[in-house]
Amino acid sequence: MVNSILADSAGAITTDSTDAITTDSATEPTIKPHLILALDYGVKKMGMALGNSITETARAFDILAMNNGQPDWDNLLGIIKVWGVAKVVVGLPLNMDGSSSMLSKRAHKFARRLAHRIMEQRLPVIVSLCDERLTSVAAREIAWENGWIQNERDPIDDISACILMSTYFADPSSSLAIDAIKAN
Repeated sequence: MVNSILADSAGAITTDSTDAITTDSATEPTIKPHLILALDYGVKKMGMALGNSITETARAFDILAMNNGQPDWDNLLGIIKVWGVAKVVVGLPLNMDGSSSMLSKRAHKFARRLAHRIMEQRLPVIVSLCDERLTSVAAREIAWENGWIQNERDPIDDISACILMSTYFADPSSSLAIDAIKAN
């Protein structure tokens, strides 16, 4: 199932321009309720996948550079607006026993900040957290098997985001919605 959500018929990881957002005017983006953005949060880089809740498929989208866990907020919010994303699913990197790690605390804080910035932009976008344990391991295996990477250090963050999206599609109720006002 994971391979089917990562590759098009030619086996390439691509974005689907048919899901690009339409606008009613130059300033009013149209939110597409079926579009979901998955973010594989990291301190140095963040993988992105664009998902479709109708077909329950995802495509690797991009890998954003991070500055000590902080993205270029204007760029990230611009992507959300331009594509008309209705929901953002942020990966929560828990320990194998389900306990919180330092990185999971940072991912949670990032998700709260993102929800707050989305609220400030008055966008009707939901931000939630979803368990991402072992997505990077699975992404690296898939990338090796398909010849998408040639070196063990090649980035696979966008593929990890696709796997995060498949985890979300398997059980959407397991994701935790973020309240931008409530701070933990």
